[in-house]
Amino acid sequence: MKAALATLLLAVSLSAAVTAAPDSDKPKKKGALTAESLETATDKGGRAELRYLRYEPRGTKPADGWPLLVFLHGAGERGSDLEMLKKHGPTKLAGNKRELKDFYLIAPQCPADRWWDLTAVKELIDKTLADAPVDRTRVYLTGLSMGGYATWGLLAAHPEMFAAAIPICGGGDPATAEKFKNVPVWAFHGTDDEAVPHAGTVALVDGLKKAGGDVKFTSYPGVGHDSWTQTYDNPEIYQWLLSHHLKK
Repeated sequence: MKAALATLLLAVSLSAAVTAAPDSDKPKKKGALTAESLETATDKGGRAELRYLRYEPRGTKPADGWPLLVFLHGAGERGSDLEMLKKHGPTKLAGNKRELKDFYLIAPQCPADRWWDLTAVKELIDKTLADAPVDRTRVYLTGLSMGGYATWGLLAAHPEMFAAAIPICGGGDPATAEKFKNVPVWAFHGTDDEAVPHAGTVALVDGLKKAGGDVKFTSYPGVGHDSWTQTYDNPEIYQWLLSHHLKK
């Protein structure tokens, strides 16, 4: 009896092993954040693993694909635990906020004690555009704090990729504004930010204005470093993003 039972269990086990699809062949989850990874090039040469969260909407895909939202977190979420990315921003709200339900979202994680690697982020975006059901004319970029700096930097490095961008409490080189003057930007910053100077965003906004750029600036009086919570809670920013397309 025991021998027969053991034979039966072995047969079931072998059958499951044969019929189970490998992870790479399984359909991607929809309507939930999923952990992914990609080996990418880096700013310093060589290659490294980039881990990220991905969100694909549940609804019926538009004919041209989903609009793609790229989110870059702040310094406090660096590391190797992707759950940390759910503390702030679109990765906190995905699946729960109505205005985000129609965005395909990718949110890479910067390793501990490092700065954003723009080459790696660019390769992740390229891979997503090639493989995911997204609309390359509606690629939107946003980031907060350290991710705000990276948003300004990525705009300067690859302005042709983005239909619009929302940098929050970041900074950068105002001299680069000429490079991305054709990308609509809506910037946000609290006047009492002691972590990242409010003046940094002011300088970039002024640089865009002088270059003839399409720029909006929301300055929050009396607000400190956390100028992102009320920004990402504002339905108007998602409507504003969707109002912009790249020319085909």
